[in-house]
Amino acid sequence: MDFDTILVEDIDGVRVVTLHRPERMNAWTYQMGAELATAVKAGNDDDEIEAFVVTGAGRGFCAGADIGDVFDAQQQGEGRASARSSESPRDWVGLVRGSKPMVAAINGAAIGVGLTQVLPFDAILAAEGVKLSVRFIRMGLVPELASSRFLLQRVGFGAASDLMLTGRTILAEEAKEIGLVDRVVRPEGLMDAALAQARAMGSNPQQALRMVKELLTVNANEPDLARVQQRELAALQVCYTSPEHKEAIAAFLEKREPDFRAARRSAGED
Repeated sequence: MDFDTILVEDIDGVRVVTLHRPERMNAWTYQMGAELATAVKAGNDDDEIEAFVVTGAGRGFCAGADIGDVFDAQQQGEGRASARSSESPRDWVGLVRGSKPMVAAINGAAIGVGLTQVLPFDAILAAEGVKLSVRFIRMGLVPELASSRFLLQRVGFGAASDLMLTGRTILAEEAKEIGLVDRVVRPEGLMDAALAQARAMGSNPQQALRMVKELLTVNANEPDLARVQQRELAALQVCYTSPEHKEAIAAFLEKREPDFRAARRSAGED
């Protein structure tokens, strides 16, 4: 696939998507959003892809929205803004939460939408010393991409209020302490760690992975425990009949490692 604002490389079942506007610190544009969505959708439809890693080119991860591309379009009136909006994904959060496992490898500054776009990911890794901020308030704006929920779930009410109401910038080390990122690693080891994390998740049964993600999403704020269990039981009934579950049972009985890829291929040929 050829894109203008991202690079795509498949490495042993992991699709690595690199935000590629290094001269602009990979600032987000409507085109970048659309290309990201296209790359993820294509990977979800590819049986050889089991997980994703998203990182940035150069010294930044994503320095937020490109002022010229995004805010200028909004200031020019609804007509132009609507035209630009049609290029961007309609529901990035829904796409991420319904996707194969997604891991963020934050190699440099992640500001504004540069950070909120990865909050719904399944794992967030950051290089030592990188800067992170949800500084929408500094621009007279409010957060988006359901970040007022995902940030709250990650760091708690007090820390979320602090970060969103002050707009302050923190380093990766503090982000790890409050739960904003899951791991902090040396810059030279970031991609290896992210790939390992993606493979650890993606090598598991794909159908069950999608269902677990869905359960985490819909049950996170479900007050009715009976409804939580109903969803789990419904998903279990589907999993019991899956070729991957059958392969897991066979591998256990035969004292070998399961081959879930082969099980999926075999089921697809039937």
